[in-house]
Amino acid sequence: MSYQVLARKWRPKSFSTLVGQEHVVRALTHALSEQRLHHAYLFTGTRGVGKTTIARILAKSLNCENGVSANPCGTCSACTEIDSGRFVDLLEVDAATNTRVDEMRQLLENAVYAPTRGRYKVYVIDEVHMLSNSAFNAMLKTLEEPPEHVKFILATTDPQKIPVTVLSRCLQFNLKQMPPPAICGHLTRILEAESVPFEPPALNLLARSAAGSMRDALSLLDQAIAHGSGKVEEGQVRDMLGTVDLDYLFDLLEALLEGDAAKMLAVADDMAGRSLSFDAALQELANLLTRIQVAQLAPSAIADDLPERERLQDLAARMSAEFVQLAYQIAVHGRQELALAPDEYAGFVMTLLRLVAFRPDAQETPRASAVSGESRAPAKRAAPLVKSPEVARKVAEPVVSAPPQPAPTRSEAPVEMARAPAATAPAASGEHDWHAILASLKLGGMARELAQHCELCGIEGAQILLRLSPVHRHLQMKPAQDKLQQALSDHFGRSLMLRIDLAETQSATPAATAARAREEKQEKAVAAIEQDGFVRDIIEMFDAQLIESSIKPI
Repeated sequence: MSYQVLARKWRPKSFSTLVGQEHVVRALTHALSEQRLHHAYLFTGTRGVGKTTIARILAKSLNCENGVSANPCGTCSACTEIDSGRFVDLLEVDAATNTRVDEMRQLLENAVYAPTRGRYKVYVIDEVHMLSNSAFNAMLKTLEEPPEHVKFILATTDPQKIPVTVLSRCLQFNLKQMPPPAICGHLTRILEAESVPFEPPALNLLARSAAGSMRDALSLLDQAIAHGSGKVEEGQVRDMLGTVDLDYLFDLLEALLEGDAAKMLAVADDMAGRSLSFDAALQELANLLTRIQVAQLAPSAIADDLPERERLQDLAARMSAEFVQLAYQIAVHGRQELALAPDEYAGFVMTLLRLVAFRPDAQETPRASAVSGESRAPAKRAAPLVKSPEVARKVAEPVVSAPPQPAPTRSEAPVEMARAPAATAPAASGEHDWHAILASLKLGGMARELAQHCELCGIEGAQILLRLSPVHRHLQMKPAQDKLQQALSDHFGRSLMLRIDLAETQSATPAATAARAREEKQEKAVAAIEQDGFVRDIIEMFDAQLIESSIKPI
């Protein structure tokens, strides 16, 4: 005998062996036991959730030679013929190929005749939404008042396309998608019965890939057995499905906590070298972030035997709940935008960089650090990502009182360092206020960005000297320098030559001043909210917590 696929071999033969759909089984069982039989049933749901299977079990329950019951014997001639698909009084019609009104009329004309073998003549019309409007109109009268020996069972994946006149004549049952645990349990029983060795994590992967469809899960199981040479192992299933190993995702989140964009890109390159699906990677990343949030807000919901439990708890302790929510949204939207990206790799990389850019402790110009290649201290970067707002506030306070200065780079020339102190004297006087000069300049784009991060050292004859921190050297683009030089010449009314030295700034740049002003404004807004009597009462009454990131200064 030829091989029979698992989806057909293990198709349930009774309501007791049916996996899931308890609400449908309960209703049909009670109706059969109490002999309250309707003449038309409509089963809706996605592919592979059991619509046709339930229809056949219902047909057996109606035509079993032992009588109408919720437990057909399965051994009589009627039951065996229905299971084999050759029962003369069970008419299974594919509405996708029989859409015309003439075919429907021919089918309904035979309904008036009594059944040949069974107790009822059962019409199973699959994908009924594919019928034409004329075909629906032709069956309305028969569907409303059929002969006593006729039962209609309709099945569809798109009930919205069925006319309400048909819906009103049927008992409608919505079949739900199978949850992954139910699919895993069913696959486990099948593999044990088939004596096929397997690893439980592999079944979890198959269950998630099936997306609620038991038939899809069984088809994937067939493929996994063939791919693994008679075994179902996690690594082989990952290769078959193209799913991403969780180690990659944990490495990405670890690098994100450290603010190390280069490490995240290295992981992305490794994934690209292995030809992994970036769409699946973002999907798995969203799932991982969901479990991290569950570990934060409902730790008891995390199973004790979960292999990655410790790593989940570690990330949950180091990430704020608000940032997990933001990262989840970025991952979901990044997955949606993959089709719009130049290619999947570019879309995935931009999603990772978006995560870095929107970290709670990200600086005003995070791209500066990334371009300069300067190493960042993980301990200092990770502090604002803790869950407690009080701790985050304590860490942020020194930043306001004493803004950190970037570390000097080895690229600084000795001549430039010697020249810089001599040029600072004119800038220190009120004759040339760089903040006031910049406010009067009509600059935009990269030219304004360059000017805001510079410090005026002085004006020597026809030359104006600016100082730029090495971490912002990427702003030294020729078009931006040309626009800034022209704007300065127009401001002073004479031709000036612009020179920009790379050295550590000695005073606050306009960009740093604006950043401090925003921080101070934010701190005042937070302090005002914290001192509000109504807010304090709410916090004390409900043991609430103030989310500072949600406070926006007016």
